[in-house]
Amino acid sequence: MRTTLAVCVAAVGLLATAGAAVAHHAFTAEFDAKKPLKLTGTVTKFEWTNPHAWFYIDVKDDSGAVTNWGFEMNSPNMLLRNGWTRNSLKVGDVITVEAFGARDGSHIGNAKAVTLTSTGQQLLAAPNQNQ
Repeated sequence: MRTTLAVCVAAVGLLATAGAAVAHHAFTAEFDAKKPLKLTGTVTKFEWTNPHAWFYIDVKDDSGAVTNWGFEMNSPNMLLRNGWTRNSLKVGDVITVEAFGARDGSHIGNAKAVTLTSTGQQLLAAPNQNQ
């Protein structure tokens, strides 16, 4: 009976961690270090989640068209070590982000640094790629 219970507990534990393992990916699988981006926009969402935090900004081009961009960062734990908190970005903040673009050309990137326009404060986003 104890063996069956132990096997069941182990199976549930493996299933619980499988989602995080599947969701994790290498920087080079999705992003290209040869596609640097520097965009300024307004924060629309900030997700302080594991395994990677994400934020989204609306970027206006020269014609006035707005495109929503998503930016991946490292884990909240790594961001905390670099001076971030879950309140570092708020909806409505205007920021400039330096990042690496997606391999597939979609409107996502891996953030390297974020500068808050209102204060000039720069926060390192601890990208997943060693540079």
